Amino acid sequence: MKILETQHLSRIFGGVVAVNDVDFEVEKGLVNGLIGPNGAGKTTLFNQITGMDKPTSGKILFNGNDITGLPAWKISRMGIARTFQNIRLYRELTVVENVMMGLHFKVGSDPFKHRFTQAVKSYFSAGKENREVYTKAMEWLRFFELESEAQEFARNLPYGKQRELEIARALASDPKLLFLDEPAAGMNPAETEHLMQVVDKIKGLGITVVLIEHDMKLVMNICDLITVLSFGQKIAHGTPDDIKKNPQVIEAYLGSEEEDE
Repeated sequence: MKILETQHLSRIFGGVVAVNDVDFEVEKGLVNGLIGPNGAGKTTLFNQITGMDKPTSGKILFNGNDITGLPAWKISRMGIARTFQNIRLYRELTVVENVMMGLHFKVGSDPFKHRFTQAVKSYFSAGKENREVYTKAMEWLRFFELESEAQEFARNLPYGKQRELEIARALASDPKLLFLDEPAAGMNPAETEHLMQVVDKIKGLGITVVLIEHDMKLVMNICDLITVLSFGQKIAHGTPDDIKKNPQVIEAYLGSEEEDE
């Protein structure tokens, strides 16, 4: 069952066609990979879907609803969360405070609606609400085995744990669909192995995952389905075994050495 799809999606920057008539499908409850050479349009596609940028043409459907061109905050509140290539933590806040920020962001469906009522309510219930938010944030930290670093400043975490903290903050917004943009970038083998376990646990929660990644071992081991982009166009879609054997993918991205493996 599809949780998200794009229909003839394109994004043109001046004379550059970054995404070219792409039909991209995400299967609910699975780990979906998006791979391709640098400059293939992967992050651009993520940006269109998550509201960070608007497509030039085409449609984006989430659970059957047209979300094309909606602002990022609306898309987030509908149940789509993401991380970025470059880590975007609140570096001067503690680890637990970073996750609490993700939880606070989920409150309310419209940040400008009933502002006065929300302000009065917040005044009288701030103590209880903050305790509940803190408790929930600590649950996510335990999920990522980060509870012992809860009071540490985010900037002091090792690189791999900063990556996982960003994922924890995204999950705190209670998404149905999670986009991870190169989550293993810069990680050592041990950190990458732990990340693979984390992604499998996230799938176990019933959250659909889409990830961009250049680490082919990670992609082939954890993805149920993979889509391949090249020069802004979709050239393949299928299981890891299908992708490994696809001549177009081998020529455009994997190379003969990957085939030999």
